[in-house]
Amino acid sequence: MTGPERTTIRYGGAQDAADVADLHAESWRTSYRGMVPDEAIGDGLAAQRRELWELRLAVDYGPPENTPVLLVAERAGEPAGFVYLVPQADGRVLVDNLHVRPGLTGGGIGRHLLAAARAELAERFPAAELYLEVLRANTRAIAFYEREGGVRIAAQEGVFPGGWVLPEYVYAWPAANARPENGRSASARPENGRTEHARPEGGRSVSGQSMS
Repeated sequence: MTGPERTTIRYGGAQDAADVADLHAESWRTSYRGMVPDEAIGDGLAAQRRELWELRLAVDYGPPENTPVLLVAERAGEPAGFVYLVPQADGRVLVDNLHVRPGLTGGGIGRHLLAAARAELAERFPAAELYLEVLRANTRAIAFYEREGGVRIAAQEGVFPGGWVLPEYVYAWPAANARPENGRSASARPENGRTEHARPEGGRSVSGQSMS
């Protein structure tokens, strides 16, 4: 898959764990400062991300319908961003992470990653709604998702390891074969819920936030 400005999007795997972890940590430090507690982006962040991605990309999830998908964007052969899609028990697919390397944001990489994610969903999970959770303070990412057709379906509080709680929004894109009802996906969840972000061994972590 190729987009303009020499951006190539490919499938990722275990060999990408270190690069994805480093990009993930760099993006958090740059983009989330002031949005999350300082300890969340402190000295241990890089090691935490390495542990997380080595685990995620080494696990055997079983059948393809249960297996997450990692898509990596490259420019000049170097990782420039990634998106990680996780099938959920309720039939939806979560954009668990969408990050672009700091310094390259605003150049279309996030848009191409999201488009590739939606194309992957249409092919593998045509009946599945795509959704993500984003910090309410992350106004830049929210504006991006709304430009790309995302619909806000819920406001909730995210409970993260360490006990800190941050307000989030949930954005969704309807399934490829869905018929919208009153402009909202039929599987939209009620407003004002709370979701708990599990530790890495539970398949989720504080990393379950998306940033274009």
